[in-house]
Amino acid sequence: MPRRRPLVIGHRGAPGYRPEHSRSSYDLALAMGVDAVEPDIVVSKDGVLVVRHENEISGTTDVAARPEFADRRTTKSVDGVSLTGWFTEDFTWDELATLRCRERLPELRTVSASFDDRQPVLRLRDVLDLVRAASLEQGREIAVVLEIKHATYMEALGWDLAELIVNELRDAGWADGRHPLVIEAFEATILDRLRERGIRGSYIYLIEASGKPYDLVARLGRHAPTYKREVSPAGLDALVGRVDGISVDKRLILAPDRWGRTSGPAPLVREARERGLRVFTWTVRPENAFLIAQFRGQGGRAAFGDYEGEWGVIRDAGLDGVFVDHPDLGVAFFGS
Repeated sequence: MPRRRPLVIGHRGAPGYRPEHSRSSYDLALAMGVDAVEPDIVVSKDGVLVVRHENEISGTTDVAARPEFADRRTTKSVDGVSLTGWFTEDFTWDELATLRCRERLPELRTVSASFDDRQPVLRLRDVLDLVRAASLEQGREIAVVLEIKHATYMEALGWDLAELIVNELRDAGWADGRHPLVIEAFEATILDRLRERGIRGSYIYLIEASGKPYDLVARLGRHAPTYKREVSPAGLDALVGRVDGISVDKRLILAPDRWGRTSGPAPLVREARERGLRVFTWTVRPENAFLIAQFRGQGGRAAFGDYEGEWGVIRDAGLDGVFVDHPDLGVAFFGS
């Protein structure tokens, strides 16, 4: 089945309306007609691939309200950042399965927060099966965009993360190209390892607007290249043949000035595509809190601003895919 351009990807489902990574979030995104959904994966204590935005789960589950898990609260350094809370790698899957999903941004998304504490945490296998069933039911191809979180950190805990992912994808029937699969990470090393193991799909390197890839920081220390270097002409040249594309923070497309205004899309998309690289961007959201200053409106952070103005600049860049929190708005705007 032909897909619209750009690919409209339900970012963690439909988190503008339901708690991210919950069953209802994915169901809603699929019903709204997205081309793909994006689960983030982390690892449990017993090696289960769990669908969560981060391995620290106090903001997206009810774990902090569960007295039986109070003693699991701890402080860790994850990718060089000190975090205090509860971490998936300290729980078995059976324990995680008792937790319930919560809205990560309740002050902005009150409707979504009204669905808190109703739905269990999901595994990667749950999402893969859900998407395959929806694809058959709707009679169209629906992709999974699998984001791998904190690969170097997880492997330092002793997991062969690539092996866990390979086994899960093969067991679920998603490893051989029968279903459209995109694999993405902020660390290119894990992408290399999965490609070497023969997993068929598109490999996309995630790029932050600032900072450095943690796999390179772990290996090279202060000599690690920045993400900014990765999207320079020389950096893009080095990615050719290694990955199929890049997925960048939308600020790298909008390139706002110091007053939060854009004069049009930056040349990054054109430069990448000239080298045969696909380009995705994240995350397009309608709320004032997430728009650059030029497109913010009245009504406070939770109100919708002139999102069509900002999204128009992004669309004009000629992207291959966009991540959306409100799938109905994304399909209507980018699918037209």
